[in-house]
Amino acid sequence: MSFSSLPLSRRGLLAAGGAVAAGAVLSACGGKDDDTSTPAASAAAGPWTFTDDQPKELKADKSPSKIVAFTGTAAALVDLGLQDKIVGVFGETKKADGTAEAQAGSLDISKVEIVGNAWGEFSVEKYAALTPDLLVTHQFDPGAYWYVPDESKDKILAVAPSALITVGRVPLNKPIERYAELAKSLGADLNSATNVAAKARFEKAATDLSAAAKASGGLKVLFGSGAADIFYVSSAAVSTDLMYFKELGVDLIMPEVKGADYYESLSWENADKYQADVIFLDARTGTLQPKDLTSKPSWNALPAVKANQIFPWQAVPIFSWNGAAPLLEAITAAITKSKKVV
Repeated sequence: MSFSSLPLSRRGLLAAGGAVAAGAVLSACGGKDDDTSTPAASAAAGPWTFTDDQPKELKADKSPSKIVAFTGTAAALVDLGLQDKIVGVFGETKKADGTAEAQAGSLDISKVEIVGNAWGEFSVEKYAALTPDLLVTHQFDPGAYWYVPDESKDKILAVAPSALITVGRVPLNKPIERYAELAKSLGADLNSATNVAAKARFEKAATDLSAAAKASGGLKVLFGSGAADIFYVSSAAVSTDLMYFKELGVDLIMPEVKGADYYESLSWENADKYQADVIFLDARTGTLQPKDLTSKPSWNALPAVKANQIFPWQAVPIFSWNGAAPLLEAITAAITKSKKVV
């Protein structure tokens, strides 16, 4: 995938989405959730209701059992215990060598139909053939369906009801909470040993990051993404993960952005506009990595590069306790091992 096809400009490239009519009724579905002896089983048995972040109220006689989701969304729902309900995914899922992309998390990609494996890819035919009960994806901007192509959006949304969870302009913990609420409505047991342990790990990771930031001596931290001609500097004013890191005390460089933009675009000649002690570089497939940037003098001249204080950043988090804890832990480890150089 070329860098130009990446959805870095979330506001500009996201499909402006209309909503499926409020109160859409999902088709009744069969499944394994007939045991109503536990709260989770009762939720799965129905009736089912959930209000997403558009906001739109969804109702059905029974909980959806066939879900198609953006890959990162599916990974979050799997972490919460819903692997068996995920039948299809869209978004970067499988690498060229057949292994799973990082945003697939704990999702077993061999058990799902991949209806699209890159930005702009979404097979309406494959999606419809799955006879889904529900489509779920992120909402970075109001009404915008993450990774649902604008040109086929109407056809896709006509197949099944859909739900959006806001993951922009709110701190990281908020979409994590909302995906947990959605998963609970779909039958996940948030009080399971796995989920309780995952939540505790996430909370500890947040506490540890806050402590590391405080002890760092004021390290200046920049989050960015590399392309052939542009260095994108991300803003904590809108990016949910960066917003949360800043709330926890990380001293983030705030780029000059226009309106609600997610980043500032710098030519490589101007890549030294912001001097950082530490740089976290977008690690997604299709972005340039440190080894790809060695031919750019401006990159090599950056203080963080000279100090070898460059670390990978998964720019679209998995919004679950289990998925996000490693992200916080990685930021903490990087800050802890780094030193002031500017």
